[in-house]
Amino acid sequence: MDSSDFTVSMKRRDVVTAVLPVPEQVLPMSNLDLLLPPLDFGIFLCYKKSSFNTEQNLSTENMVTVIKKALAQVLVPFYPFAGEIVQNHRGEPELLCSNAGVDFVHAYADIELKELDLYHPDVSVHGKLVPVKLRGVLSVQVTELNCGGLVIGCTFDHRAADAHSANMFLTTWAEISQAKPTTHIPFFQRSLFVPRHPPQHDESIDKMYVLLSSIPPPPKEIEVSNDHLLSRIYYIKAEGIDRLQFQASENGTQRSKIESFSAFLWKTIAEGGNDLSKGVKLGIVVDGRKRLEGREEKNLSLQNYFGNVLSIPYTELSVGELKSMTLKMAAKLVHSCVEKAATEEHFYSLIDWVELHRPKPAIVKVYCTDANDEAAIVVSSGQHFPVTKLNFGWGIPAFGSYHFPWGGQTGYVMPMPSVRENGDWVVYMHLMKKHLDLIETKAFDVFRPFDSSHLKLAVDD
Repeated sequence: MDSSDFTVSMKRRDVVTAVLPVPEQVLPMSNLDLLLPPLDFGIFLCYKKSSFNTEQNLSTENMVTVIKKALAQVLVPFYPFAGEIVQNHRGEPELLCSNAGVDFVHAYADIELKELDLYHPDVSVHGKLVPVKLRGVLSVQVTELNCGGLVIGCTFDHRAADAHSANMFLTTWAEISQAKPTTHIPFFQRSLFVPRHPPQHDESIDKMYVLLSSIPPPPKEIEVSNDHLLSRIYYIKAEGIDRLQFQASENGTQRSKIESFSAFLWKTIAEGGNDLSKGVKLGIVVDGRKRLEGREEKNLSLQNYFGNVLSIPYTELSVGELKSMTLKMAAKLVHSCVEKAATEEHFYSLIDWVELHRPKPAIVKVYCTDANDEAAIVVSSGQHFPVTKLNFGWGIPAFGSYHFPWGGQTGYVMPMPSVRENGDWVVYMHLMKKHLDLIETKAFDVFRPFDSSHLKLAVDD
């Protein structure tokens, strides 16, 4: 059977609500939430049939029941996920925490886990194992596989939560399913992100964010382009990442692995450009939680804060400049790009910038491409994806990944840790087909198309 040609049939559709509903309330969006357009992201977790299932007489039906029951419980502390996003009188989104519930689908796929073509998630995962969200803030699908394994697929509304928030939710959900004490108690203190009085204008933010109303329509050559963005998943060995880090570091200054990887990707994509004057934009997602700790209370940690606390600074060079530049120099530029946004002052300024422009919606500039761009990509580190903690009672996943085909012409790349915990990476990439093909040609020794040999199927894998 063609590994993408399988049928998914629905066994049951339910709406799961919080087992102890909170009184209906409106949770306003922070200024940082307001920078997110209507956009969904997915996460999927693949579990193999284990000897534990047989010993405990745990059928896939029973496993689905465990997952569903724990979902009703985790929606108590994570109550916004059972709500819906509505517009207020200013036309801005806000969270109506109404316990309207989460769409929950129990499905069956006539395919085995080892046959899944995870290298091509657009055909094997999207809309098949990761649901298309039709309503609410979160949708869940649990799919039984032919082999006795199953896949948990979730789709989140990004306006309500970032990856950090989703990771907290998944970890807590898995802990509850095993009746373990929970690690995270989320809090929703929007007062942490109020603007200064008066809000202060910072020109550096003008270079990174733009009002939607000021964006011109896409140029004709982009509209009629035959190339489109595709998703692929790759596997990178730890030694490949270490080698990139070594090559990107200089004079005793060690670049981080994500900086080294991003610089390498930036340069590799430029290699495919024929017009040396065209630009290649590289954005890096920066989480502001650590930067804003202590803003309101001296010892308050933001690690359990639920919402969006992100900024996406970007840097841009021409194809010609990148082709003639060493990896060391490119990594230095990536580092300085991240460094300027990884500060308390940057996030204060971003909060103020949004306040000065409300209620007009804004968006990060790197998401807006034009005719002068060879490419634009955003790299988001998924190194905190807690895949090895997501044990619902029958072992950790054989595989887990984000799935984020976010539309537009800007690429999105997320490297995550392999479940093997040996330093290997799983990399989700959503890029133009020509750039994916270029990466496979130019960097075949680094990016390996994901296949079943990369799944953690054996105990000692």
